[in-house]
Amino acid sequence: MITKGLRRWAALAMLFALMIATVVPASGAGVGTTTMNIWLNEDEPIAYVDGKKIDLDTPGVLKDGSNRFVPIKFLGDQMGIELKFNDKTKRTEIGTSRAKIEIDAVNKSVFINGVYLTFDSVARTFNDKLMVKESWLYDFLGAKYEFNAEKKRLEVTYVKKPPSRVDEKGNSRPVARFTFGKPTYMIGEPVQYIDLSYDPDAEGLQYEWTGKEEAFFWPGKYLVTLRVKDGQGLISDTYSRYIEVSDKIVYKSPMAFKINTYPLQSLIKTNWTEVYAYFNDLPAFKKTVTEDRSRKLLVSDSPETFEEKGIFYADTVNGKARLYADHVNGMKEKVQFVIMATNSGKKPVTIKTTNKGEVYPSIYANLIGHEASVEFLLGDAPKGEIVVPPGESRTYVQMPDFLPGQGVNVIYDVETDGPVDFAFMAMDASIETPISMYPLLYKQLPNDQHIRGTFPITEKRWDIDASWFTESTRLIFGDNEYDQWQIGYDPTRKKEVTDDGNYGVVYKIHSEKPRKMAILLQARGGPFKGPFKINGEFVLAPTSGVITAFETVQLLARTTGKEPSLDIEFTPPAGSAFPINLIFYPLD
Repeated sequence: MITKGLRRWAALAMLFALMIATVVPASGAGVGTTTMNIWLNEDEPIAYVDGKKIDLDTPGVLKDGSNRFVPIKFLGDQMGIELKFNDKTKRTEIGTSRAKIEIDAVNKSVFINGVYLTFDSVARTFNDKLMVKESWLYDFLGAKYEFNAEKKRLEVTYVKKPPSRVDEKGNSRPVARFTFGKPTYMIGEPVQYIDLSYDPDAEGLQYEWTGKEEAFFWPGKYLVTLRVKDGQGLISDTYSRYIEVSDKIVYKSPMAFKINTYPLQSLIKTNWTEVYAYFNDLPAFKKTVTEDRSRKLLVSDSPETFEEKGIFYADTVNGKARLYADHVNGMKEKVQFVIMATNSGKKPVTIKTTNKGEVYPSIYANLIGHEASVEFLLGDAPKGEIVVPPGESRTYVQMPDFLPGQGVNVIYDVETDGPVDFAFMAMDASIETPISMYPLLYKQLPNDQHIRGTFPITEKRWDIDASWFTESTRLIFGDNEYDQWQIGYDPTRKKEVTDDGNYGVVYKIHSEKPRKMAILLQARGGPFKGPFKINGEFVLAPTSGVITAFETVQLLARTTGKEPSLDIEFTPPAGSAFPINLIFYPLD
């Protein structure tokens, strides 16, 4: 009986022990998890792993100012995290489930998922052993830690978790995780977010952030959270971290931050508060104006949308001139745009083309003005010349047919050695050689409140002093106050006219020794699209699309304060609305 009783008791004991072994721990770590406790002594080469003492080659915790550093090789060995040296890159590689870490101790650099950090901000070496910041314990190794001030040791708890839960189709939930480049930032300092999120199924991730800002502009602590969704629609748990912002200042306002840090050609969104705070009623530069009147300007911009064929504008040129036209086909049939040259004299006349900007017919009004201006400012279009016999006409320009709704924009600089009558015309598309048809079959079209006329100025030079100003200052184009529209004459109507917006005029802005600053473009009259040349380099405003009035400013350029001069070249593009501002923003 005793033997049987003992056997029965032993069997019950074994069953009870088995039950105890499978109970979920109170910590909620889960079935199959393994918890490891590691103690690292501060400034002593001692560690304890689950109570077992281990001698180290480095201090368990290296104190450096307010930062603590721990031996990464020792911790990696205990936690099963591989460290290896890459002979090709000469970097130590640490492969964790949260990030790919590469450390270059020679060149003092660290790369986390390809993001560069300075070595001294996150690591140290002690007796040629690599020590890393204590925050890495949680950020990358997934271990919780707490510093025991009384016993001067860092107490680390590491749990090896089982694989992620999967749905009924076997898809694993993604994991959201991130850290900051450093724990504390200054006001207006760019924040570096290091993404540590991953998807076990490698399906790609969509990110949902809250509280994530490029920079913060008040001191304090800010909560940043992240959730990610994988390709199957599975959503991670929400991951949160606090970022601390000190009261020291790098940039005091969001606008100052953007102007100083955004890449050139960026469009900076503005609201009405920012418009009034930063761009409203700015002072304008005093300027010395020099006007080039050696070349007259013939402008044919009326009717901007024509509804019948005929002659838009005509005038006589003897010497230098610029021919400018911008027209849109408002008819229900295709037509062709032609500039005819007629010699009413008794000697042949030669017409030389010294520069041009032209674009084939298009439905995009802003595009045609932009492209024609680009080619004209480039100044490298093929040169040419034609001879017009006495008493005859020749086709100076014949554009491809343009359909209803399409437009053309052309700019030509010409020189003649005698009087020539130039006529801007819309002709029948079926006419291949329009010489014999002009001017017999076409009449002068009526004026439609658009620009038509001959004007005395083709170039304005503005000399300004951009070396000394201390507040944002602007140049204004096309407002008829700061930049007055030039007055001309229309011989067909025998009346005085104005070139509203100064289309066809080239502006050249010059300053000696410009200070350190940013140059911004602000549209005011409506949509804008056009090129600028700044110290010889082309800047497209914008690189794609258009700039809308007051909604954005474009960061065109920055100066360092060491340039000997600043030169800006610009011509108002057809299809764009005026006035516009060029804003010069001091960078201190």
